[in-house]
Amino acid sequence: MKIKSLIPFALLLSMGMVSITGCQKGDLINNPNVAGSNSIVPLSLLLNHITATLIRTDEQPWGYSQDANQYVIANYSYYRGTNTYNFGNTSDSYDILKYALKMEQQASAQLGNQTNKYYALGEFFKAYSGIWLSQRVGDIPFSQAGNPTVLTPKYDTQHDVYKSALTQLDNANSLLEALVAANPTLANTGLDANGDIYSLTYVQWQKVINSYRLRVLISLSKRATDNADLQIPQQFAAILGNSTKYPIMTSNSDNLVYRFNTVNRYSTWSLGLNPYNNFANPGSTYVNISVATQDPRLFITSTPAPLQISGGKAISDFTAYVGSDINQAQAALLTSSNNGVYSFNNYTRYYASATGASAEPFVFIGYSEMCFNIAEGINRGWASGSSSTWYTNGINASLALYGITNGQALTVTFPISSTEPSINPKLLKQGDTWGTATANTTQFLANVAYAGDNANGLAQILTQKYISLFNNSGWEAFYNFRRTGLPALTQGGSGIGTPNNLIPRRWLYPASEAAYNTANNAAALSSQFGGSDDPTKDAWLTK
Repeated sequence: MKIKSLIPFALLLSMGMVSITGCQKGDLINNPNVAGSNSIVPLSLLLNHITATLIRTDEQPWGYSQDANQYVIANYSYYRGTNTYNFGNTSDSYDILKYALKMEQQASAQLGNQTNKYYALGEFFKAYSGIWLSQRVGDIPFSQAGNPTVLTPKYDTQHDVYKSALTQLDNANSLLEALVAANPTLANTGLDANGDIYSLTYVQWQKVINSYRLRVLISLSKRATDNADLQIPQQFAAILGNSTKYPIMTSNSDNLVYRFNTVNRYSTWSLGLNPYNNFANPGSTYVNISVATQDPRLFITSTPAPLQISGGKAISDFTAYVGSDINQAQAALLTSSNNGVYSFNNYTRYYASATGASAEPFVFIGYSEMCFNIAEGINRGWASGSSSTWYTNGINASLALYGITNGQALTVTFPISSTEPSINPKLLKQGDTWGTATANTTQFLANVAYAGDNANGLAQILTQKYISLFNNSGWEAFYNFRRTGLPALTQGGSGIGTPNNLIPRRWLYPASEAAYNTANNAAALSSQFGGSDDPTKDAWLTK
């Protein structure tokens, strides 16, 4: 949140004239309108800024992450961007880190301790900022980052970043746990009604922190057996084994949900009746999985391909749903889309409201994903319990997020602005009722019944997690693909846009690192990637 000055230029000029011409003694250096290093900053204001800016534009609904996750494929770059995976130089998360450090400093100074709620959340946000950047590039400045006396902070190895972040997450939970234990009425009390845009209670913040920690531990699955000091399976089991100390999410009501308004729009495409839905289509990775399992969520997120319906298929026929192929050049995609070959996204649900009023909530860290993470951990032998139960809980939580019940009649509306008779013989307007489909969750759940704690069961968990993350949770679906290869995102064709037509394994470092932290950046590139900032090479996390 930025505060803009409302002081007119003329007033500023007159104030300056007074200070120049007036006969006075005093401080002519410090600006009284700017907070100094020892000034008191309201803790709610700091928390508000962090929570309001935690989620980046490309992580939001219909952002670039959703293209990279292959949930939606653009067919016209002028309006919807390209589909290429040329990530380039990543942005950074240092702003989150700086505000987290400032909040901890202010909380210590104002409250006289490091055991308060703001310090606790500061630990969470520090960990989040480190994981956010490290999972993109590898080794990063972390232990010295944000220290104004260190102009060229050293790089911590990715191993050490994760080790520190896991400790910070544990500390964040422990601090909140102690506060609730000392005053049990805090458990269901909002942590900060003025500062926290997510409006979570003390215990709900614990649940977010511990559920996020499970996500981080699962993301380390490739390092679970060769880095004993991290205690990855042991930490995972400890969280699941002590719900009193480590409360985790128990339903969708605990989700970290980002709320939109008419200023901070749900999507740049949500402009009421408009043609923007013409220029993108659901991706084949997402659609093909949904068609194969007869997933009723497809009836809500997507529409049939117009050519399939004009050719005689019913709205409820899963084979009428056709995903777009990201491997193809965009010009070919546009031609096929204009000819009604591909399905479209649900216009009425996603495009008609600037606030996303008709869409499912935008979940950033959620219960459904947590269930799949737990199922995966049990499948891998990290903890005891029923992976089947957690797997099914994850699916049901996702269905509930869409409001789907068995036997429910779902209305499908015409998705695009087109009067082409071959694909719109009834000359329907965008948003007109096209037909209905019935949700058969009983058949769907039977189709995806858990295969057991084996490779097939793990593939099911990862696949259903991918479907549940549709248009949610930023880059999480991409990170899961990069780690496991499942589900297999489409690659190899010219539409991917990289020199080898394959999906990159990482981003390039922020340009500022090479410019201002040159020696440390060069050393990190040498130790990790042979001296080259190579996006085709894996960092420690995913080797």
